Amino acid sequence: MKFLVLNGPNLNMLGIREPEIYGHETYDDLVERTRAACEALGAEAVFFQSNSEGELVTAIQNAYFDQVDGIILNPAAYTHTSVALLDALKAVGIPAVEVHISDVASREDFRQVSYVRAACVRTIAGQGLDGYRQAAEYLAALLGGVIGE
Repeated sequence: MKFLVLNGPNLNMLGIREPEIYGHETYDDLVERTRAACEALGAEAVFFQSNSEGELVTAIQNAYFDQVDGIILNPAAYTHTSVALLDALKAVGIPAVEVHISDVASREDFRQVSYVRAACVRTIAGQGLDGYRQAAEYLAALLGGVIGE
C-alpha cells in the first residue's frame, strides 16, 4: 500500500502557529509519527505540504499516475474554500480521508463548511497529530476489505 499524506497551508508552521490550538509538535514530528504509523501497517507514506492550492491539486493528480492507494488530506484553510481540491479528489477516485488537527466543529462558523468532505470516505478532526494515524488505519482497513465505503 502507498499513501499520499497531503498537507495544506500553514501546516509547515506547526509548533509555532497557535500552539494553544495546534499543539507544540512540529511538521517534522507529524511526518515522523505518520511515517511510523504507516510502516506499522505495511504502507509506504509519501509526504507533500504546500501553501499553494495549485500545487496541492497537482499532487492529487500525480497520485493517480503514481499509483497511490489512499490519500490522507489536511487541506487546512482550503477545506473551506477549495472547489479545485474537491474536483481533483473526484477526478482521481482514490479513497481519501480528511484530517484536521483541531476540532473544527467547535471553532468559527466559517470552519463548519468543508468542500472536500464530499469526496472523502471519512473525516477525522480534533485528534491532534494522532488523527493521521487513525486515517492511515482506516484506509488500510478499507483497502484490505475489512470495512466498506
